[in-house]
Amino acid sequence: MASGRRSVTTIVAVALLIGAVGMYSAGHIYGWLKSGLEAASTDAKAQGNDAAAVRTVAPSGVPSMELSDKQLASVKVVSVGDYLFPVEKSAVGSIDFNEEMTVQVFTPYQGKIIDLFARVGDEVKKGQTLFTIDSPDLLAADSNLIAAEGVLDLTTRNLARLKKLYETRAVAQKDLEQGISDQQTAEGALRAARDAVRIFGKTDPEIDMIIKDRKADPTLVVRSPIAGRVTARNAAPGLFVQPGNAPAPYSVADISTMWMLANVAESDVPAFQVGQEVKVSVLSYPGKVFEGRISTIDSMVDPNSRRLLTRSDISDPDHELRSGMFATFVIRVGDPVRSLAVPLDGVVREGDGTMTVWVTTDRRRFTQRVVKIGMQKDGFRQILEGLQPGELVATEGAVYLSNMIVIGQTGG
Repeated sequence: MASGRRSVTTIVAVALLIGAVGMYSAGHIYGWLKSGLEAASTDAKAQGNDAAAVRTVAPSGVPSMELSDKQLASVKVVSVGDYLFPVEKSAVGSIDFNEEMTVQVFTPYQGKIIDLFARVGDEVKKGQTLFTIDSPDLLAADSNLIAAEGVLDLTTRNLARLKKLYETRAVAQKDLEQGISDQQTAEGALRAARDAVRIFGKTDPEIDMIIKDRKADPTLVVRSPIAGRVTARNAAPGLFVQPGNAPAPYSVADISTMWMLANVAESDVPAFQVGQEVKVSVLSYPGKVFEGRISTIDSMVDPNSRRLLTRSDISDPDHELRSGMFATFVIRVGDPVRSLAVPLDGVVREGDGTMTVWVTTDRRRFTQRVVKIGMQKDGFRQILEGLQPGELVATEGAVYLSNMIVIGQTGG
């Protein structure tokens, strides 16, 4: 349209100039002006097929526009319906190991580390070997075991000899009784020696082998007390370690359950309770939801952030979560609410912050309407005010309509 107006203006200006200098007759000027107006009108009509006619509806001043067939192809219209919105609260936080299921693995006796059998990040089974040490305490226990076995063997043979002598009246009864007592004492000493070695983690077949070969084995095997993931290793071959001396050579965490630590707003604290179910999502697994429950709610609000720390136990049977992952949890705090809703792309945030939709009755002429929005869920936006059930609104192309209004008002 602007091009057409410029054409008319140019023609009129040239005609007046020609008339002033008397170069053409009035008839020639009229014919030239007529043909120019027809050309300008044709140009304006051609542009009108691709441009929206922006009009302001009086007296309310509500913007509206009528679209051409070509423009309607890029706009989708849907009917306003209702949708079930869950009443939920959300918070952001991070994944961490379940410290209640994290074990620091110390050596039960002092000694020098011989070999390491697990690295940080490895998943280990309960009873799997983590490291071995050369233990002087185990060496002493093995030696006592061998000695106890030797004493038992001696007392057993001596008892057998005394029994034969007693049968021939070669020894007194008290000598036989003393032999029986010595043999029983030796048996008890051997059992105690076996138990002492068993405390170091040796099995009965291994103990029998030590006795058979009469060779002490000072290698102490330190095994994982739980199944989980190695989260720390502070051990190295040749390092001398003692029971309880920090840092522990290994730390193992049960990763079937992880923690999510999140800070919730002070105003939302009444909505959270220990035991409530939570649904957790992480960036690494889009669309996947991890189930859990709130296990702890801190007793003190941070005076700076005005937030409260909550801790949730998150089930992770496939061991997919990693400590430090950014996570979001959603918790249902009330019964679902049924409300009017439109697809997200049907609601437009205007420059002044208001939220609008484009309503139509004939699927050609659209009128802008301010609405009040609420919750968002599964691609739908809750509409609290401004629409009625069954009304038709634009979804795809709603932003385009708002932009056309802005262009029309600025004269672009």
